[in-house]
Amino acid sequence: MNISIYNDWDHIPKYTANGIDEAVLSFNGEYRKGDVIHISDLDPGKFYVMQLDAVLNPSVVYVTKEELLYPVPFYDKRENLNPLTFSGNRHVVSIRKAGAHEVMIYRNLSENSFDPHDDIGVYPHSSANIETRGESVFAAANAINGNIAHGSHGEWPYESWGINCRDDAEFRLDFGRPVNIREIWIYERCDFPHDNWWTEGTVLFSNGKKEILKLEKRADGSAQKFKVAEDNVTGLTLCNLIKSSDPSPFPALTQIKVFGTEYSGID
Repeated sequence: MNISIYNDWDHIPKYTANGIDEAVLSFNGEYRKGDVIHISDLDPGKFYVMQLDAVLNPSVVYVTKEELLYPVPFYDKRENLNPLTFSGNRHVVSIRKAGAHEVMIYRNLSENSFDPHDDIGVYPHSSANIETRGESVFAAANAINGNIAHGSHGEWPYESWGINCRDDAEFRLDFGRPVNIREIWIYERCDFPHDNWWTEGTVLFSNGKKEILKLEKRADGSAQKFKVAEDNVTGLTLCNLIKSSDPSPFPALTQIKVFGTEYSGID
């Protein structure tokens, strides 16, 4: 495995590190606009534990490509991140092969602390048919980053998936491989009275099944938990979201957690 940092205008590595089962790149220097974190020599179809910044949580991810290209976000593209993320002049990027004890267990299959807007072949990955004004603080990725802070909206730690008042808003979660799902937790944003909330939503699974979720207003922002039993699922869509009769036009999703196990045959 190789880790390098380069700028997209010349592709000349500024910092590099490599390893067989684990690689750690630490360096003194500030990120510049256009910098890219490049991780190469990956084994497609395998699991890794990646941490792209010391502030971000390590994530167990499944890769489908031999390399990862992650553009370091700047300006408004990083308003959904802790202000310390990718800032300062001392940084660490790490990757290692995930162990069976981390993968082949009942766990949250949906969390990815660095999920970018574009699909880069690292899963889980989120997307949506609408994100309010295209702003990072309302991106779909905010709903799987592990942060469940509530009580406001906008910049970190109150980022969420915002739907720009669209009644046909849909959130997509791709796992990149088949999994078995046993539980779904929904955290609706609760910045009341600014916010509205959904009273119902539908989860469409890639295996053709669906589950209707009955939701409620929760002033404490706590998880609404639903037991499901769907196997061999590669993705799901949260759709048919029905908001309450409250006059606010702003329901939003703080976080979705999908618990389960790997489908038989995945290593």
